[in-house]
Amino acid sequence: MKVKLITLLVWLFYLNAGAQESKKDYSEAFKIIEVWLDAQKDYEKLPGISAAIVKDQEIIWSGAFGKANIEADVPTEISTICSICSISKLFTATAIMKLYDEGKLRLDDKVNDLLPWYNLDQKYPDSGPITVRTLLTHSSGLPREANFPYWTGPDFPFPTQEEIKKELGEQETLYPASTYFQYSNLGLTLLGEIVEQISGISYTAYIEENILKPLRLNDTRTQLPESLYGSKLAIGYSSLNREGQRKKVKLFQANGITPAAGFSSNVLDLGKFAAWQFRVMDSTVTEILKPSTLKYMQQVHWTDPDWKTTWGLGFAVSKGSDGTTWVSHGGSCPGYRSGIQLNPKSKMAYTVMINANGTNPHKYAREMHEILKKVKDTSNKNEGDESSKKDLTEYTGYFSNQPWGSESYISTWEGKLVILNLPSQAPSKSMVFFKHVKGDSFQKIRDDEEPGEMMVFERDSSGNITKYSQHGNYSTKIKNQ
Repeated sequence: MKVKLITLLVWLFYLNAGAQESKKDYSEAFKIIEVWLDAQKDYEKLPGISAAIVKDQEIIWSGAFGKANIEADVPTEISTICSICSISKLFTATAIMKLYDEGKLRLDDKVNDLLPWYNLDQKYPDSGPITVRTLLTHSSGLPREANFPYWTGPDFPFPTQEEIKKELGEQETLYPASTYFQYSNLGLTLLGEIVEQISGISYTAYIEENILKPLRLNDTRTQLPESLYGSKLAIGYSSLNREGQRKKVKLFQANGITPAAGFSSNVLDLGKFAAWQFRVMDSTVTEILKPSTLKYMQQVHWTDPDWKTTWGLGFAVSKGSDGTTWVSHGGSCPGYRSGIQLNPKSKMAYTVMINANGTNPHKYAREMHEILKKVKDTSNKNEGDESSKKDLTEYTGYFSNQPWGSESYISTWEGKLVILNLPSQAPSKSMVFFKHVKGDSFQKIRDDEEPGEMMVFERDSSGNITKYSQHGNYSTKIKNQ
């Protein structure tokens, strides 16, 4: 009887925890994210940015800002396609691990046993073997690139598969295998060749039949769709120059480097790719990969001697600020930046695409996550708190901070007001909360929950909010939300 009672209590605990999680309302957090991304797009002079947030099997938010094609005034949409560059490696790693699941290769198989034409010079006679595992973890000691200047503009001369093979014998290892982390597009390119060698079909055909079609990733391709360039496929732009301009970058195709850098997709498809991973890891049924295999891929398989770089089988693996494991990958190709980050424990994922170089998509993913973490369970709301019952929407909008700062945005947040200064590299840390006191007066809530300084709004003769004061100084309203 005692055992049954304990079991019932445990069941009720988890049921209650699930019920509480379902009560979280992210709508105000999404508004802050939208305001922030839109502002950063302008202040960082990004042509366009799109993003999506995944909770388990659902894309709970997505947004797009700016232009996919500045010259033709084509807006960025959530369906806009970009190069995802090195995120391509996750699809290559998935293909390799599917062959592993099927018993067609082993992680410790030597590359020169799988590819008869492999002839890259091993500079270190005492080196351990270069294996499938060392290629997946970027610890093979191979050089970063094939022997061609394909990252050099304006033409970006990516080699064909045959050109890579022909030139391979002219290259040599940088380090002994299993010694250092050295990110290698050449290594992942060779894994793509292994997929072809073992499957007996082209790399593209294998990816399409075994990954893209089963997951219905209809806007993910192993190349950039040139017929859609400038419309559904965003035009890529350069980093900022000294004049604060971004130049149009010539369209490229990765050709023989496709397994490492050739794919295109959009944030919605990458969201589906993330949802598949959460689904598989929570299952006992094989869906492309065995659950145990995907979990194995997302464990740390390589730690660099400096303890700063940790890598799984295809994935970057790291510990977040909350102590949980994050798996991720970024992409940087001519004219495009992209990123995908997943938290297997919380089943939250973030995808970001930018059609320009010189910016980091991961910072947007991290900050979106940190903003959502601030959302409290609505079951903890104090029903007796009068401030939570007041309509605060008339106070919201954009206010000028010139000349000392650019602007601030005031929004509602769980019965309070929140001020976000724009632009912001870390909006989750710069959000300041104010509780309604009386009339048009609000008081700051310090990090230690103690009351702080006052913020008082003023109105015009028509009763509209026109400015607010802090410390006796004013910020003027410049537009509504």
